[in-house]
Amino acid sequence: MDLNLRSSLTEVLLIEDVSQIGYARRVAQKLAERIGFDATDAGRVALVVTELASNLLKHAGRGELHLRTLPRGEFQAIEVLAVDRGKGFDLHACLPDGFSTRGTQGIGLGAVYRQAQVFDVYSDSRGTVILVRFFQRSDTARDQRFGVSQHSLHNDPACGDVWGLSVKDQRISALIIDGLGHGEDAERAGLAGASAFYLDPFATPTLLLEDMHYAMKGTRGGALALAHFDGGNDVLRFVGIGNIGACIIDAEKSRGLASHPGIVGLQYRKAQVFEYPDVKGQLLIMYSDGLQSRWNLRDYPGLMLRHPAVIAALLHRDYSRGRDDVTVLVVALETSHA
Repeated sequence: MDLNLRSSLTEVLLIEDVSQIGYARRVAQKLAERIGFDATDAGRVALVVTELASNLLKHAGRGELHLRTLPRGEFQAIEVLAVDRGKGFDLHACLPDGFSTRGTQGIGLGAVYRQAQVFDVYSDSRGTVILVRFFQRSDTARDQRFGVSQHSLHNDPACGDVWGLSVKDQRISALIIDGLGHGEDAERAGLAGASAFYLDPFATPTLLLEDMHYAMKGTRGGALALAHFDGGNDVLRFVGIGNIGACIIDAEKSRGLASHPGIVGLQYRKAQVFEYPDVKGQLLIMYSDGLQSRWNLRDYPGLMLRHPAVIAALLHRDYSRGRDDVTVLVVALETSHA
């Protein structure tokens, strides 16, 4: 199955009062219905969002629900992330029905696990991230092992960061563009580059960069990073202009991916494509400069084994600068995406 996944802002629902649980349920159910979920599937989404919102209040006091839709060929999926800064919990103890730390029925996480097609959790003393993804019952495609956390400055409807992901056979093409500044003009620059990317996302990286550079002329321009993973030959090719951070990580080491100075759409020197062999099974992490660069996944034992969407949300939670748009894209470099 060939897939093109396009930039879409996360809808963030703050949960700090019991009255916000019902609102979150209604928002999630309407979103499910809008993308074609039937009454049963939309009901599953509503149930799980209610449980997640309730658990945020019970166990952390407050938190956020992050909602987005994900294209899946002819279908769409719904992704929900519950993010908090509470004291954490023992997942194995909390999953069985009947467990409760607060004197309630304790059916929340057990119900969430049964209702969602994708479920994953990371929890420690700094807080918890819970991921659920919902597919329509007639959608039998595999889960896409990627995650993205994208948030605009001050929840502006326009976001100067734009991301893209294309999957074809054993190949993955990943893109982040950070338009200069933020707001509508920055978004316009990013979208212009992304439109050229989707015309031929697996073109030779230097040619694709030139196409995006031409498409972004007349805009503010921006920083850009492009990564091509060829699973058949087990090699990743990367080209970057400006200050998009990128690295590939496995259990033993982390390798930063080199970028060149310049502004795509305005001026940059001829860019070199760097090749990184033997990357299968590793994580590709790309992020705009709205995220601090001093993070280290080894500070979170076991996080490397979690779903990429959990990793992206946790990095955003703990390392967002809070003064710019921010995008974190995490992709598992494997050949089973499609």
